[in-house]
Amino acid sequence: MIKRQLHQELTNLLFKGKAILIFGARQVGKTVLIKKTIKDKSYLWLNGDEPDIQVLLENMTSDRLKAIIGKHNILIIDEAQMIHNIGLLIKRMVDNFPEIQVIASGSSAFELVDKTKESMVGRKEKLQLYPLTFSEMVTHTNFIEESRLMPHRLIYGYYPEVVSNPGKEEKILNDLVEAFLYKDILNLEGIKKSATLQRLVQMLAFRIGSEINYSSLGNDLGINRLTVEKYIDILEKNFIIFSLNAFSRNLDNELKKGRKVYFWDLGLRNRIIKNFKPIEFRDDVGALWENFIISERKKKLAFNNNFSDTYFWRNTQQAEIDYLEIKNQDINAYEIKYNPNKKVTFTKSFTNKYLPKTTQVIHNQNYWEFLL
Repeated sequence: MIKRQLHQELTNLLFKGKAILIFGARQVGKTVLIKKTIKDKSYLWLNGDEPDIQVLLENMTSDRLKAIIGKHNILIIDEAQMIHNIGLLIKRMVDNFPEIQVIASGSSAFELVDKTKESMVGRKEKLQLYPLTFSEMVTHTNFIEESRLMPHRLIYGYYPEVVSNPGKEEKILNDLVEAFLYKDILNLEGIKKSATLQRLVQMLAFRIGSEINYSSLGNDLGINRLTVEKYIDILEKNFIIFSLNAFSRNLDNELKKGRKVYFWDLGLRNRIIKNFKPIEFRDDVGALWENFIISERKKKLAFNNNFSDTYFWRNTQQAEIDYLEIKNQDINAYEIKYNPNKKVTFTKSFTNKYLPKTTQVIHNQNYWEFLL
């Protein structure tokens, strides 16, 4: 079994008087993580996907729930976003029965956060679980083996089931896209124009690493800008994509409202565009590499509780920096290029104005220093 970086943190949070909320897309390993953490403890597991559990918990009093829990000292509510008034229910449990550890997991941050935000202030700890990381796989095997598999990871990604079942990657990714990405999100968010959402996801998948324009996407899809924003927000809150905003100090020649979109998992992205060709036969290797490095770096920052702000930078003359991290006003600037022999110069229009603390090129012969 692949050890997850969140395992120890989750263990340390148990029985500290707060509910634990675990977010992450379906199939990233939330259930396995929780079961491994509590395997020697007494717990009750309720699945919010099951209709009878939804009905049972909808208007449940804390005393009645305590009776159902019985002698167990841990209550797990899986897919908690499916439960009406889940925030109020968890609040009552934390307030009235602090000796019982409540763990709620959800595959939609939009639903679970909104339903727990108001009533859970000071009563919760939040954890975010991603697909497997480069760092976790190096720990599971070793650096040399995982480095050799890098071309494979750029195509098939890091979903646990994909990694654990070599030879079945395409079928597993197809099932993930059909069962979760489209069906679940459409049902959960009440989206009626399923074909429009699918086309938008495909357009975003083809444009990783490129700036997106809401109005242009809306025109291509036949919907308005606000609907595009809503759909992209839903995709972010369901852990399919994330975005980088343009960095600007309000200089006249800088982009101020630009945005780039990336996927948390490249296997999912490649299934969406239906292209599993090896990297030797692709024309999007640069975009794949940029997506991989930035997504893995953001996972690392999250696991290390590093709250650096992340951006890209571009000016109106099209000079660009791929990736920025800013913390305590220190700016670290990175160019991300797959080929280590590609000549890269950091534009003086950026370095002279912002005096970055670090400028570094991340390529396929030094990336591990950036991700481990």
